[in-house]
Amino acid sequence: MKKIGLTTTVPIEVLLAAGYTPVDLNNLFITSEDYSEYIDTAEKDGFPKSLCAWIKGIYGACIQNNIKQIVGVMEGDCSNTKALVEVMSLKGIKVYPFSFPHSHKIKDIKKEMDKFMKMFDVNLEQVESVRQKLNKIRNLGIQVDKLTYKEDKVNGFENHLYQVSFSDFNGDVDKFETNLKSTIEDIRKRDPLKKNIRLGYIGVPPMTADLYDFVEKFGAKIVYNEVQREFAFPRAEKALNIYEQYYDYTYPYDINFRLDEIIEQIQERNLDAIIHYTQAFCYRAVEDIIIKQKLDIPVLNIEGDKQNLLDARTKLRLEAFLDMIRDLKRRNS
Repeated sequence: MKKIGLTTTVPIEVLLAAGYTPVDLNNLFITSEDYSEYIDTAEKDGFPKSLCAWIKGIYGACIQNNIKQIVGVMEGDCSNTKALVEVMSLKGIKVYPFSFPHSHKIKDIKKEMDKFMKMFDVNLEQVESVRQKLNKIRNLGIQVDKLTYKEDKVNGFENHLYQVSFSDFNGDVDKFETNLKSTIEDIRKRDPLKKNIRLGYIGVPPMTADLYDFVEKFGAKIVYNEVQREFAFPRAEKALNIYEQYYDYTYPYDINFRLDEIIEQIQERNLDAIIHYTQAFCYRAVEDIIIKQKLDIPVLNIEGDKQNLLDARTKLRLEAFLDMIRDLKRRNS
C-alpha cells in the first residue's frame, strides 16, 4: 500500500478504502529519538524560529522519511498549514487538501467529504464498510479510557499514547487491533493506581510528554485527554454515517462546541482541575481566555515550544497548582 502523510486527523476511512497506508506526521515527528533533527531540517530550509515547532516537525518528518503524498487540512486545524503545504508542493510533494468547514453545518461537511471521496476515487459504500471495521477497533479505545478513569488501571501517559495512535492506527490496522486487545488483557490484571487529584488535560497533544509522570509524583493523575480522545472517535457508533461522525468530532470546530464535551467529561470523570496546554506561537493560546471563563474548576495554562521535557519554571507552576488543588480538596472534604 502507498504511504500518505497526514498533517492531522482526517477521514482515514477514505484513504484506507483507496488502498493507502496513512501516516500521521505528528506521531512520526514526536516519537523519533532525534525529533529535533526534524525541526532543524525545517529551519535550514527557511522556516522561521518564531513558528510552531509542530509545523516544523511535520515538515522535517515528511522530507526526511521521503513521503511523497500528504493530506493537508486547510481549515479546522493549524492556521499555518496552508503555508506549510505550499512549501511541500514546491518540494514536489503531492498535496490533497481537506477542510473541516468553519460553518460546522452538516451540509458543508458532506460537501467536503464527498469532494474528498471523489479525489481518491472511492464511493460512500466503500467508505462506510471501512468505517464499520474501524469503529469496532475504536471501541477498544473506549475500553482503555474507561480503564483510566473508572477502574484507575491506566496512567495518564498510557491513555494519551493509546488514544493518539488512533489517528493512523500506527500504520497497520490489523496489527494495531491485535496489539491493543493484548494490551487491554494485561491492563485488566493490574492493581488500581491510587492518586488523590483527578486532572483533565485539554489542548493539542503535548511536546512535553513527561508532564504525565511529573504530576503523578505529586499525587495527581490525568484521567482525561481531550484531543487525544477525539482522535479515537469515542462517539462514532452513534453516528449514522461518516458525515455525522466527522460533524461530531470536536477538535476542528469552535471552542464553544469543544467546551460542551469538555464540561460533560469534567462531570463524568469527577475532575478536580484542568491543565490547558498550548503551543508557542499558536493562535489557540488565545482560547485560554474563554476556557477560564466558561469552566467552573481551576485551570492552569502551560506552554510548550521545542523542548520535549518540562522546563524548571513550568515544573514550579505545576507543583504550586497541585498544592493549591490539594488544599481546596482538604477544605471541601
